[in-house]
Amino acid sequence: MASAQSRPYIGGQAVLEGVMMRAPTSFAVVVRRRDGSLHVRERAMPKGATGKARWPFVRGLASLVESLRLGSEALRFSADKMEEDMAAADARAIGPGLSVLAAVGLSLFALVTRDDRATSPALPGSKRSGAGMWLMLAFAISFFVALPQGAAAGISRVLALHLEVQSPGFQAMTGALKLAIVVGYLLAIRRIPDIRRVFQYHGAEHKTISTYEAGEALTVDNARAKTTMHPRCGTTFLVMVALVSMAVFTAVGALLPRIHTGSSIGDNLVFFLEKLPFLPVLIAVTFEVQRVLARFCTTGPLRALLWPGFLVQKITTAEPDDAQLEVALASLRATLFRQERAVVSGATEDDVVFPGYGALLAAEALRPESSQAA
Repeated sequence: MASAQSRPYIGGQAVLEGVMMRAPTSFAVVVRRRDGSLHVRERAMPKGATGKARWPFVRGLASLVESLRLGSEALRFSADKMEEDMAAADARAIGPGLSVLAAVGLSLFALVTRDDRATSPALPGSKRSGAGMWLMLAFAISFFVALPQGAAAGISRVLALHLEVQSPGFQAMTGALKLAIVVGYLLAIRRIPDIRRVFQYHGAEHKTISTYEAGEALTVDNARAKTTMHPRCGTTFLVMVALVSMAVFTAVGALLPRIHTGSSIGDNLVFFLEKLPFLPVLIAVTFEVQRVLARFCTTGPLRALLWPGFLVQKITTAEPDDAQLEVALASLRATLFRQERAVVSGATEDDVVFPGYGALLAAEALRPESSQAA
């Protein structure tokens, strides 16, 4: 395996009964089927972004778009396999509620889990995931920008606070409601059994990446001992976006052009449209802040700066069982083999199926130059 200093950054995302892992030039999704078999989809990706796409602040937006694109593709793959299992068992088909909650919930808290060095262009053949990406982005804007502002306007009207929509007080209330909506939504979907299992796979993903970053062998025993918290998690990113937006709009909201429409609804709509151009800036700034915190604040007193994100991660992660750890480890092993050997050909969208984790390890041991301790 590569030395600790030369290891590429690895990002990941939990999916339905599986885990997706990605490195700068490789990508893998592993899901466990109802019969216990592991279905693997992996392939090479072009090398990471270059030029302007690697500039500070620009790279944050590039990483957001790429995470949404890869995440929606991985979720579709896992949902297809789950639907096949349920159809084969003559069970109830997956309802649209589960699919929507899974896609939105997972993608929103796993937007950015890797460094810019793990950012890559879109995968060939992933165009069908584009519609899902834009749908999730539109949902995120509606859910985390429009809804909190509308709720703040409603509270101001009901309590007769008479707060101007651009006033610091109104913006502080909007920011607080944004955090409340994020936490409330995650608490609500955690109660769904299938989503809670996804949160367990989220914990398995974190444990596996932490094992890799510690330079330890990728075994179930080593991964089991790790924490489910990780500083580069998308949950932390979402919390930080909410906090940064609260600070920014509380400070500068009153400085934006005031356009009075004659109604509170119209004023709120105009101000919502005025805020939209700031969203890329907020995302870019938050990405850079998270990079700094993840690099320099993981130990010592400065670790307290990560606590808000860690507290919410306690909602979006759960202790995985050993079978779930096996899936996360299998996904990382598949990703690392292609990444570290610079294998750029032979990839296919056809699944590679293993009867179980032991069979996958046995097959890996037969690969040329394979590291069994990887």
